[in-house]
Amino acid sequence: MKFTLGVEEEFQVIDPVSRELTSHDQKIVEAANRLLEDQVKAEMHQAVVEVGTHICQDIHQARAEVSHLRKVVSQVASELGFAIGAAGTHPFSMWQTQLITEHPRYNEIVNELQDAARSNLIFGLHVHVGMPDKEMAIHIANSARYFLPHVYALSTNSPFWEGRNTGFKSFRSKVFDKFPRTGIPDFFESFAEYENYVKLLVKTNCIDNAKKIWWDVRVHPFFDTIEFRICDVPMTVDETIAITALFQALVAKLYKLREQNLNFMIYKRALVNENKWRAGRYGIDGKLIDFGKEMEVNTRGLIHELLAFVDDVVDDLGSRNEINRVFDILNNGTGADRQLAVYEQTNDLRAVVDYYMAQTLKGI
Repeated sequence: MKFTLGVEEEFQVIDPVSRELTSHDQKIVEAANRLLEDQVKAEMHQAVVEVGTHICQDIHQARAEVSHLRKVVSQVASELGFAIGAAGTHPFSMWQTQLITEHPRYNEIVNELQDAARSNLIFGLHVHVGMPDKEMAIHIANSARYFLPHVYALSTNSPFWEGRNTGFKSFRSKVFDKFPRTGIPDFFESFAEYENYVKLLVKTNCIDNAKKIWWDVRVHPFFDTIEFRICDVPMTVDETIAITALFQALVAKLYKLREQNLNFMIYKRALVNENKWRAGRYGIDGKLIDFGKEMEVNTRGLIHELLAFVDDVVDDLGSRNEINRVFDILNNGTGADRQLAVYEQTNDLRAVVDYYMAQTLKGI
């Protein structure tokens, strides 16, 4: 079984003088796609640019592509007088002043969701892991839900919102919570049960297709992948690749257990949500609940347990070095921790933007 990868990152388009988010009027998309074969897309807000890798055969190809995309988009942006930054929210730009991209799909979303859509000025990471068998995919998605807060804690990179320190390590998820069909999904007995759910929503005019189900993990409606959507966009390539490798290893481990007729304990959505809230609030420095032991445990300890859980598949995937980067995050802090440290030193949110703009290109 080949656990192929696809990585999508959403970046901020920044005015390098004011450090505010700014509209690039699709110029970055048009210029970058002349170099990158349609790997750069517009998003609902004009201050967002999304990039996506091709289907990658392993984590090394994923790293090469993520690095290349960041480099090219940054160069193109720079030539057009913009800068690119990787953080889950912008520290001080106001959503009310941001322009919406003119496109029928976005017009429809804004018309339906109103200020929930207009204020959705957030930047995420989406990781796809190949899984052609839909029945297996829904099983793995069910089991993977428990581990989502652990990985989310590692990605936290959005402590500021509209000029304020929110007190959260990831405020991005609080903003996205206003959308329908978000968060940790329910358990599905089978792929058929999931399909019936989608058909009911389409039939009753809740959605026109399954892409409007924006859960933290989903069996992708059009690709043969399990898509993990919970994470803030990480600041550095190293962090993006460490998190991608961790999701890949988790899928491979759960697949291996299923092949041996074993399963990981399934926990209710309401319980997993408790951990998601804690991960967003405290990042890696809080406590999550170990539902097996029915007690609070240091988040760092549970991340170590997750690394031990997937350890026996890592070498087969060839991702040992990439997975080990998780220890760097635990030692150096998440993007949120580092943003907060810069703000503490400078008391200047523009310095925070300067910091993550530089980090976006670190090691490329």
